Amino acid sequence: MKSQTFAGNRSMAKLNRIPIPKFIKAGLQHKNLIYKLTEREVLGRYRGSLFGIFWSFLQPLLMLAVYTLVFSTVFKTRWPGVVDERPIGFAINLFSGLIVFNLISECLIKAPGLVLANPSYVKKVVFPLEVLGYVTIGCALFHALISTFVLILFQIVANGKIALTIWLLPITWMPLLLLALASTWILAAMGVYIRDIGQAIGAFVSMLMFISPIFFPLTAMPARWQSILAFNPVAPMIEQTRAVAVSGQYPRLMYIIVGISLGLFLCELSYKTFMKAKGGFADVM
Repeated sequence: MKSQTFAGNRSMAKLNRIPIPKFIKAGLQHKNLIYKLTEREVLGRYRGSLFGIFWSFLQPLLMLAVYTLVFSTVFKTRWPGVVDERPIGFAINLFSGLIVFNLISECLIKAPGLVLANPSYVKKVVFPLEVLGYVTIGCALFHALISTFVLILFQIVANGKIALTIWLLPITWMPLLLLALASTWILAAMGVYIRDIGQAIGAFVSMLMFISPIFFPLTAMPARWQSILAFNPVAPMIEQTRAVAVSGQYPRLMYIIVGISLGLFLCELSYKTFMKAKGGFADVM
């Protein structure tokens, strides 16, 4: 036991000497705890249900089936600006955008109550509360990956192939994950001191869904509105995901560079803000 503790302390000493952001060091330091809590959170969501964790696969499958039925049969909607204008193409493009939106919306909605939902971690035990942000991202990413798997299967059934560039989704999603993590820490800290933040975020997420290019491509908007919607940080993430996963295009290099750089900065800033605010959590809970 002593040798394991010494080895752990020695590895942490080495980690602290590496010039990487503090939030990344915290994630590496508690990686085993983050994995266990994420696993417990995912499995706990479906514990006691008849289908269990299979619901994580069944729900996006049912969603995609409904979208295909409604937009292919009822509305006969076409996705503008693509070569394949079959109605089923609309469902594929819409679903790919929803995967991105659902990932970040799950984090935004859970974040304000993240600390409040775990009072024992604040008052009774010494617990690194910052890992709850990583756990939230891990759960949302798990569901996004399941939905992406459903999207891949659907494209194979509908088109007989998938876009080879879909393997670039990990780097395409890096700005998305960093933004979601930064938002989670900030909102979790604010949620402890401002209880109304949860209600405000719920309304904000509902509005965000309709001002993001989920049901339409950004190019379908009038030029004067395109410049306004460009300030929505989720918009380029949806557009780039759709380009990589559906259209077979490479992600824009500028999007990757700027998105990851800005995301790292925001995560480090929000992590430090959360750590400073953490000291007062017990006093207000």
